[in-house]
Amino acid sequence: MADEVEYEALPSNAGFGVNMLAGALAGITEHAVMFPVDSIKTRMQVFATSPAAVYTGVGNAFTRISSTEGIRTLWRGVSSVILGAGPAHAVHFGTYEAVKELAGANETGNHWVAISLAGASATIASDALMNPFDVIKQRMQVHKSEFRSVFTCARVVYHKEGLNAFYVSYPTTLTMTVPFTAVQFTVYEELKKLLNPSGAYSPTTHMIAGGLAGGVAAGVTTPLDVAKTLLQTRGSSADLEIRNTKGMVDAFRIIWQRDGLKGFARGLSPRVMTFMPSNALCWLSYEFFKAAIRE
Repeated sequence: MADEVEYEALPSNAGFGVNMLAGALAGITEHAVMFPVDSIKTRMQVFATSPAAVYTGVGNAFTRISSTEGIRTLWRGVSSVILGAGPAHAVHFGTYEAVKELAGANETGNHWVAISLAGASATIASDALMNPFDVIKQRMQVHKSEFRSVFTCARVVYHKEGLNAFYVSYPTTLTMTVPFTAVQFTVYEELKKLLNPSGAYSPTTHMIAGGLAGGVAAGVTTPLDVAKTLLQTRGSSADLEIRNTKGMVDAFRIIWQRDGLKGFARGLSPRVMTFMPSNALCWLSYEFFKAAIRE
């Protein structure tokens, strides 16, 4: 039909603002829907001192948290994500589309290097904005967290630990998310071409390609995510060694000493479970909002 929107047929240079707004809406949708699973992942990655905070799997964590703390606990910290995800994803997708256009990735042919560069550039920019919100989110997610308000958490963490607390994990975050994003965007773009070579409107293609790309990228980067969680929640730990962790090298050492190789796979299942559907939803939302805003 003449009035039907064909996402892939829309011009790639529709504007930086369009891509930013589409990315913001997609980011909020993605994170809000999958937040309970992300809360479980954080709990499983933390080196807890109390047996009550040690979980054997996603189902075990969900059942115990729901029965002892209430189902609403799984949503604690979601406001931090909503506040940060919109602007961060706006910057992320806006930068991605801008660099992709500048690098010539929108031309005919295989441009995986340009796509990887665009993805990595997008991550560096968005993580600088999102990192403090992620720290607050995880401080609110941990077992027996004292925080119920984003602003109270931000104020207390800043007062007790200084500005450094919000960025101590930033190098680790970049070490994780640059390859994560490069892998994710590359796999997504290649699968999209493979599954839908005609470029016709196909939300199923966006969901499948986005989900698989997210799952692959999440699995590959889980060890770095474990280190990031340790750094971001160090101020809430009763363990003196963890509280004095200075950076990624210290975090890796602690993980290896305490849990060996399996320690780097902490939270793997809920992380993949989070990123497969959330990335599928994110890409579907992004492509939809981008097309709708352009129209």
